[in-house]
Amino acid sequence: MGVVRLPHTLGPELFRFLRELRENNNREWFAGNRPRFRDAVQGPMIGFIETMAPWLALNAPAFVADTRLNGGSLFRIHRDTRFSPDKTPYKTNVGCHFRHRAGKDAHAPGFYVHIAPDEVFFGGGIWSPPTPVLNRIRDAIVEDPERWLAIRKAPALTGALGGLGKAQSLKNAPRGYPGDHPCIDDLKRKSLFAFAGCTEAQVCADDFPDRVKEAFEALSPLLEFMVKALDLGWDP
Repeated sequence: MGVVRLPHTLGPELFRFLRELRENNNREWFAGNRPRFRDAVQGPMIGFIETMAPWLALNAPAFVADTRLNGGSLFRIHRDTRFSPDKTPYKTNVGCHFRHRAGKDAHAPGFYVHIAPDEVFFGGGIWSPPTPVLNRIRDAIVEDPERWLAIRKAPALTGALGGLGKAQSLKNAPRGYPGDHPCIDDLKRKSLFAFAGCTEAQVCADDFPDRVKEAFEALSPLLEFMVKALDLGWDP
C-alpha cells in the first residue's frame, strides 16, 4: 500500500519562496506573492503542526499543537523591527513552537522547529529565562544530580540530538551554588536546549514528521525534568 500524503506537504516550493523572499524582502514583493506564501509555506506548516498533534497528546500531553494562523504554534512571518537596525519586514525562515499549556508567558520549556534555506533544526528546551526561573531548574539539578546526569548523558539525547547545545554561560558559578558541584558546567548555563538537524530534501520527504518525533522523544526526559522543576505539570 502506498504512502498517503497529507493535503498540505512541506515541499521544495517552501524553500524556493524563502530564498526569493531573502532577495526581495519588501512589502511590495510579499503582497504580490502572498498566494504563494499561503500555498507553499503557511498551509504546509499548519498541516505539519496538525500532524504532530497526536504524538504530543500521547507523549507530551502538556504541550499544545495549535493550528490557528494567529496566536497559535506557527510563528508570524513578520519581523519585530521596533528596536532593530535591520528594518526588513519579513523573516526568511519559518518556525513553529509547541508551547506548554501554561501559556507563552510561563517561561516554560518547549519544542521548536526551524526551517530555512540551508538551516533546518528541531528539538527544544528553554531559552534565556529570567534568573528566578533558571534558578528553580538549577535547584532541581543540585537536588538530584544523578537523575540530571542520567538524562543529559542518555544515548537517545546524545545520539539523536548530539547532547545539550552550546549556550551562553556564566564565567563563574551562579551566586549561591557550589563551584565544585559535579554539574557545575550545566549550572552555569543561561539556556538549556538540544537540537537535531537535517537537509532540505529530508524536510520534503514523507517521513519528516517521524524524524521530528524521534528528536522530540529523545528530548522529552530533559523537558520533563525542567517542567517538573518549575511545577508546571507534565501529565494531562
